[in-house]
Amino acid sequence: MAVLPPDPVFTLRCAEMGPVNSLCFHQNERLLAGTTKGKIFLWDLQTNRSSLHFEIGQEPITALHHTDDILISQEKGGTITLWSMTNTGYKREVVIPANYVGYCRSVLYSNASSNDDHMLFYPCDENSIGVLHTNDAENSAQMLIPDDAQLPKLGTVNCFKPFEHASQLFCLAGYESGHFVTWDLSSGMIVDIAQVEADPMAVDYDALTNRGVIGGPGDKVTTFSFQRQSMRFQRSSDIALKNSGLNCIRIRNDQKVFCSGGWDGRVRIFSWKSLRPLAVLTEHKSGAIMDIAYSTGPVLQWKAPIMAVAGMDSQISLWNLYN
Repeated sequence: MAVLPPDPVFTLRCAEMGPVNSLCFHQNERLLAGTTKGKIFLWDLQTNRSSLHFEIGQEPITALHHTDDILISQEKGGTITLWSMTNTGYKREVVIPANYVGYCRSVLYSNASSNDDHMLFYPCDENSIGVLHTNDAENSAQMLIPDDAQLPKLGTVNCFKPFEHASQLFCLAGYESGHFVTWDLSSGMIVDIAQVEADPMAVDYDALTNRGVIGGPGDKVTTFSFQRQSMRFQRSSDIALKNSGLNCIRIRNDQKVFCSGGWDGRVRIFSWKSLRPLAVLTEHKSGAIMDIAYSTGPVLQWKAPIMAVAGMDSQISLWNLYN
C-alpha cells in the first residue's frame, strides 16, 4: 500500500496576504513572507499570527533575507532594499536599483567565521552579478561581468550559488543558455564553464558533500559535483520527475534531505545521501510552489527545525520532516 504523505504542523493564511513569492526565517521564531502584491508579512511562530505587514512597492517580492538586524528585499525588476529593524517595524536604509527583468533570486552568503560578514549576490542588467557586503552596502559593490567576446552567448543570469572551498569563495551561476559558469571571487575571473540544460530555474550546492542539484522547466533534477583541484564542473546523474517544471530547489542545512517546489504545486522530498524520493507533499492544491525555507534551528512551538513552503494558493505550510 502506498505511503500517505505527512501533514503540515500548521498552515498560515490571512485574507490580506494573497499569493506568496518568497520566504525567510528570522531567528527561527519569526517568518517573513514576500507577496506578489509587493507586501511583506511578518508571522510570529509562537502565536502563528501575522504581527506586522507593510508595503514596499507594487512589484512582486522575489526574494527575502534576514541577518540578525538587517532585512533585505528584492523586487521584480531587480531593486534591492536594505531595511534596519526599529521598535515598530522596519526602516528603509539603502536602495540599490538593478535593471533586471528575469526571475533570478538574490542569495545571501554568510561567512562561517564571522557572524557580521554577509555578502549579497544579486542579478543585474544583462548577464552580470552584483556582490556587496551588507555592513557596507554603499561602498562594497563588486560586479561579475562575463566577457562576451570570450564566451558563448549566455543570455540573462537565471540562478546562482556562492560557496567556499579551500578558504576561497566561488560563485556558480546558471544562465539562460544553459551554461553554468564558476567564478573565483578573489580574482573576479571565470575558472570553468559547462553546459547543462537551457533555462535553469534553480541551483543549490553543498560544499561539504561536494554535490549539487539543478532544476528547471524540464522533467528532471540534474546532480553535479566539482573536481576539487581544478574546480571543474562535473555533471553526474538525473532524477526523473513525474511532472515538469521547478521554481525552487533547496538542500537542508543538515544535509539529510533536499526539496523541490514544482509548477504542479507539489513539494518533493529526496534523501540527500541516496537521492531516493521520500515523499510528495500535496498540501498546496492550486498554483505553483514559489519558495521553500528552512529554520536554522528548532522552532520553540514544535521543538524541531521547520520547513516553510510558499505557494500561489495564498498560504504558507509549515512542516517537521525527517528530523
